[in-house]
Amino acid sequence: MQKSAKIILGIDPGTLLMGYSVIRVYQGKITLQEMQALKLSGKKDNHERLHLIHHKVTELIHLHKPHEFAIEAPFFGKNVQSMLKLGRAQGVAIAAAMAAGIPVTEYSPRKVKQSVTGNGNADKEQVWKMLQQLLNIAEAPKYFDATDALAIAVCHHFQLGGTAALKKNKPLNGWSDFLKKNPHRVKGH
Repeated sequence: MQKSAKIILGIDPGTLLMGYSVIRVYQGKITLQEMQALKLSGKKDNHERLHLIHHKVTELIHLHKPHEFAIEAPFFGKNVQSMLKLGRAQGVAIAAAMAAGIPVTEYSPRKVKQSVTGNGNADKEQVWKMLQQLLNIAEAPKYFDATDALAIAVCHHFQLGGTAALKKNKPLNGWSDFLKKNPHRVKGH
């Protein structure tokens, strides 16, 4: 079992909305430190937005001093321009972490969903509901980009072998298993 707390910064990159989340893991217990989204104006120049992303990630690193940095990998889309912009946003966030000497790990959206819910095709609402259960969070943030960033950080913790928090109640095997073990959480029951 780990002796000191581990801080993980999770980033859901984007050029208009960048989700970010910081979790603290101590003795298998995950505690949410921060979960927000950086909203950037579409009226700003692309380079200015990239600068703001880099600045925000650097600020988060200085504030929370994370040991690990996890980010969502770009996914293949139909719009090449959107993919290029997303890749740039991801790149400046990674550069900030690397400049601070923090190890960087990328996860595909499917891997994050699989890790958190047991279903690689889960929708954002399913991921959020599972995160609420795991971390005992009541209120949702304004943007799903923030919850996506939290999912990325939690996924990274699980990939590092951090399942101690789940062992107490036996790991869930997907969304249907969660529903079977928690019938009181289903509306209408």
